[in-house]
Amino acid sequence: MTSPGERKSVKSTKTRYQYMIPSFENTEIAFAYKSDADLKKARFLFKSMGNALLVKLGIWITPWAIRLKLPIRGIIRKTIFSQFVGGETLEQTAPVARKLAAYHVQAILDYGVEGGNNGEIGFDEACEEFIRVINYAASQPNIPFISIKVTGFARFELLEKLDHSLDEGSGPLMRRYAAALASFSKEELSEWERVRNRMQKICGSAAEKNIAVLVDAEETWIQDPVDVLSIQMMAEFNKEKVVVYNTVQLYRHDRLSFLKDMLEAAVLKDFVLGVKLVRGAYMEKERARAVEKQYPSPIQPDKESTDRDYNAGVSFCIENIKNIAAIVASHNDYSNLRTTELLRERGLSFAHPHIHFSQLYGMSDHITFNLAKAGCSVSKYLPFGPIEDVIPYLMRRAEENSSLSGQTGRELALIDKEISRRKLKRGQ
Repeated sequence: MTSPGERKSVKSTKTRYQYMIPSFENTEIAFAYKSDADLKKARFLFKSMGNALLVKLGIWITPWAIRLKLPIRGIIRKTIFSQFVGGETLEQTAPVARKLAAYHVQAILDYGVEGGNNGEIGFDEACEEFIRVINYAASQPNIPFISIKVTGFARFELLEKLDHSLDEGSGPLMRRYAAALASFSKEELSEWERVRNRMQKICGSAAEKNIAVLVDAEETWIQDPVDVLSIQMMAEFNKEKVVVYNTVQLYRHDRLSFLKDMLEAAVLKDFVLGVKLVRGAYMEKERARAVEKQYPSPIQPDKESTDRDYNAGVSFCIENIKNIAAIVASHNDYSNLRTTELLRERGLSFAHPHIHFSQLYGMSDHITFNLAKAGCSVSKYLPFGPIEDVIPYLMRRAEENSSLSGQTGRELALIDKEISRRKLKRGQ
């Protein structure tokens, strides 16, 4: 059996690669980019987030304090903001991206403002902001991706109405689309066309600048229109290279079959399917709404089902790697290791252009940097934006890390292990 870190030769019919098997227990590699002070600061933060009562209090107080302009920005900036966000401006992300590049880790830029009903002028401004991010990414050597939210430039209620109309139809998604638009008024059709034009403008700019666009997932009751837009843009821009990636949330019990349906559409229309595979981000909200509205929950019955479909989704993408470009966006050790195993089994390079790994900035460094060391194509999802605008994002990070038995416990154990390793090394 190959030990962690050992190089193993795997021969395929076409090529021969030397594989370095990543070990996610290697904290020296995981935290090489962090100073002792950075590690202690991260330890303090994750330990604080392990206190569920403290987190709940912070989630309630922080947005309120920001709105009242209380003097807490400095505390936020030095703690949770610096851990999970690249900076308040595009320019402030540059040092972070450079530091990541030194360890062969790329960056995905995300303007961390949550979607809202900002009116047509606001939606046009959001479109231009996404294009500004694309232009900036193109000027940097280590930022090949940006992330966008359709709710940033489309009215939520319009998406909700189109989604409802799509649900009333039958057959494949794109076949239902034309029928669904028949329920729109002339004004709504014009509004939807403006949404499509914004999406096309963003993707066209990205294609011109050789930057990829990752379309974020939304709530189930507005997701179908997002899928329609993503598929339309992929059919237009993913011919010669992969420009557009749609996000698939595998905590939904229907997404594995949807992934397969998208591949059929890609083969039929002769484009490369771009997908970002995630477990999901709206579980509690989705379940609560299903109960309130009295419809079957779209969420998997348990974590094991989510893990099963996620790993099946990864396998499906690698089995169809000629026609699918996949981003394995996961904080799960097994899913990432399994992906590398599947690549080895097929004799595919860890740096295959149709496979990429990604984790959130500030989390799961043991995965990101060990994958990079092994030669995988990997990135950090790097949000940026003014503190008041990224507060919702930061509150979600705090909430999801509030269980010591979950992510926080894992982060703390690895940080403690590295602190001990460094102390022991200096004592020798």
